Amino acid sequence: MKKGYSLLSVLILMLVLVLAACSNDSKEVEEKKEPEQATKEGKDIVIAVSSTFTGMDPHDTNDTLSGSVQRTIFEGLLGFDEEMNVIPMLAKEYTANDEATEFTFILNEGINFHDGTPFNAEAVKVNFDRLADPNSGLKRHSLYSLIAKTEVISEYEVKFTLSEPFGAMINTFAHPAGLIHSPKSLEEFGKDVATNPVGTGQFKFVEWKPGEGLEVTKNDDYRIEGQPKVDSITFKPVTENGSRIAMLQTGEADFIYPVPTEQADSVNGKNGIEVDSKPSIVVRYMTMNTLKAPYNDLKVRQALDLAVDKEAFIQVVTNGHASVLDSIIAPAVQYYSKQETTKPDIEKAKKLLAEAGYKDGFKAKIWGANNSSAMKAMEFLQQQFAQINVDIEVVPMESGTLSDKIWSVQNPEDAEIELYYGGWSPSTGDADWGIRPLLGGADNFPPKSYNVSYYDNPKVNGLIKEALETADTDKRAEAYKEIQSLLWNDLPWISLSAENTISGKKNYLDGIYLLPDGSLDVRNLEIK
Repeated sequence: MKKGYSLLSVLILMLVLVLAACSNDSKEVEEKKEPEQATKEGKDIVIAVSSTFTGMDPHDTNDTLSGSVQRTIFEGLLGFDEEMNVIPMLAKEYTANDEATEFTFILNEGINFHDGTPFNAEAVKVNFDRLADPNSGLKRHSLYSLIAKTEVISEYEVKFTLSEPFGAMINTFAHPAGLIHSPKSLEEFGKDVATNPVGTGQFKFVEWKPGEGLEVTKNDDYRIEGQPKVDSITFKPVTENGSRIAMLQTGEADFIYPVPTEQADSVNGKNGIEVDSKPSIVVRYMTMNTLKAPYNDLKVRQALDLAVDKEAFIQVVTNGHASVLDSIIAPAVQYYSKQETTKPDIEKAKKLLAEAGYKDGFKAKIWGANNSSAMKAMEFLQQQFAQINVDIEVVPMESGTLSDKIWSVQNPEDAEIELYYGGWSPSTGDADWGIRPLLGGADNFPPKSYNVSYYDNPKVNGLIKEALETADTDKRAEAYKEIQSLLWNDLPWISLSAENTISGKKNYLDGIYLLPDGSLDVRNLEIK
């Protein structure tokens, strides 16, 4: 009897194991099942983004989002491919002298702006004379301030002469700030060109309803045959992360960016959604106004830095879709030099505050965007600083308001800004544009440029100048290495993260992606 029972037990055990194996096989089959294929009627595309646009004049906007929309309408002499390599656009070739002071471009022929105005060397001159004018007040003037002269050599040849050598000039011509307006539109609309953009790009401007969306439509006369392959694109600002995701899930949007990091993994592969997360050259940081007390004291800046757990920031704010920023610029930027990161130390931070005369802490305001991701980041910093008795008020603002309050200040003494959570992508791919406009001394204070730390270090300024005056890559690398070390130790801002670009799309889309600088490229967009 005992033997029969044992045999039965063995048979049951074997049956359970077989069924379990079958169950596992079924699970594996399910996991390997092809993801759901989404479908699309028509060729009108909706892209949902996290913020509102600040303007459609590429010469007078400084946010990557507005630049992404502008690149559907405008083109420059040069541009970037998916790996940030310089590629020809309206120019078909260029040459430079050995001293990096003269740059000559041969232009593509037979191209018209959307208003019928011919594209030629004169059109190029009109645009870059505007950008190089020190009295223009344009936000992007600093990029092209070294242009001393623009000459029309012939109808399709133009020559730039710089006031001094600049080794990063070709990358600067490829920057989206160098997109080219119709000369007729500049004359006709004046300052209102920001709401009446006319370029040579794949799409023509239709309308922009601030807060609701901006629409562009197919340019049937585009210079490259067969492009574009979609009929229209509507860009919709959707600041709330959950709403943006819902639009993608339901098909109300075909593409969204950024995808909220807390949902990136859970939505990937479902409802015909593909999520793309990859390292970028976008950095996140918190600036401190070094002209104001208490941030003019290095010990206070060190204390604030030591209060922040950067690894926790990566996990809490980005859900692991970033890496700790270990320099002023991201690793993929030319001339990056890794610095030694510090671990949080609350007791040391409190001691430094006491030595600076702030034993009981202080109150401060942090400014930033009003989208969900920025709010989460600022609230995280608020909690971190509370550990050292620094009481932070989070002040989120709509992008236009924030831009005006930060970049329109005429005198540094009038700047209300204390702390600012922001980000930057050096869209030239070069260390110069990752450092100089943000931390390059008084010449780069608002409204001229973007140094909202109001940081001015003569030694750093001198090294930046040295790096600009040579095309020798070894000399530039040496200068930028020292610059990064000086800035890292002087702490004009708290370096937080080098973030991933994260976008989501319906899987019927192809040829749309984010560049390493966080900008959007739709040149090869099509519906599969």
